[in-house]
Amino acid sequence: MPGTKELLLKSVQTPLTNGGNKVTVVGVGQVGMACAFSILSQRISHDVCLVDCVEDKLLGEMMDLQHGSMFFKNCKVSASTDYAITAGSKLCIVTAGVRQREGETRLDLVQRNTEVMKSIIPKLVQYSPDTILLIVSNPVDILTYIAWKLSGLPKERVIGSGTNLDSSRFRFLLSQKLGVAPISCHGWIIGEHGDSSVAVWSGVNVAGVRLTDIKPSLGGKDDTENWGELHKEVIDSAYQVIKLKGYTSWAIGMSVAEITQSILYNAGNISAVSVLVKGFHGIDKEVFLSLPSVLGANGLTDVVIQPLTCKEKEALQESAKIMAQVQMGIKW
Repeated sequence: MPGTKELLLKSVQTPLTNGGNKVTVVGVGQVGMACAFSILSQRISHDVCLVDCVEDKLLGEMMDLQHGSMFFKNCKVSASTDYAITAGSKLCIVTAGVRQREGETRLDLVQRNTEVMKSIIPKLVQYSPDTILLIVSNPVDILTYIAWKLSGLPKERVIGSGTNLDSSRFRFLLSQKLGVAPISCHGWIIGEHGDSSVAVWSGVNVAGVRLTDIKPSLGGKDDTENWGELHKEVIDSAYQVIKLKGYTSWAIGMSVAEITQSILYNAGNISAVSVLVKGFHGIDKEVFLSLPSVLGANGLTDVVIQPLTCKEKEALQESAKIMAQVQMGIKW
């Protein structure tokens, strides 16, 4: 006797199991769940897969999201400790890793999180050989390099979340000082997502008006208005949030969602993401650092060649040297 489903529905073809926009999030800590929630709530993907080694928390997070699936417009949320569930992912977002402690720099995390990457990246590529990897775990520039080496994927398909969030923080702080909306303040933080990042003061503008054209000392030693303090605030902001609430989550989740949208929608948006920078701005090191980059369905398509000042270029090259030195100490 036919069941209720058979009496209600007459199948005419087998439904697709993957609509082409499947996103895997590895790690269901605060950052991973903020990424998953942002992607689902903005309806960037309707198929999100969660992976973690802590089964109880993993299944609990899955159920919690599934129970709100009606409000997400009927998305599919799946989860497992077995990486086979990630098969066919268009994008794999890696947030897993040991958490940054108060007072600890991102670079201090390198070796501990290198071991984590070794247990994750090969499995993701095994089940989704055509995927794009988006690394979020810190120190993100070093771990993106490690993921690239472990994955065997083309450099265009391995990117890091980089200074996309730093640039957002920068634009927010600019907006507060100028009294206009962050979206109307244009400025970039490039280089390391960390202490050696570079504020591109020469390109900061509002409505096409470069601030250095109306105040040449902007961000420099002779700046009596202390604009340079904004860059210091950007660098310190993550440490401040960690000190206050124990971790960062919401802003990085929204940043990752924006990057995800650029890739899944083949949007061609420009984001400050960590890419292989050898050959750019006189850098001869095989390192990953953030530059404004165009993202589409195949990952990285173009890198914007910013007209940096000599001081900005030197600072970026110094950032590359720091990354290269750290990479030399990695135990594979």
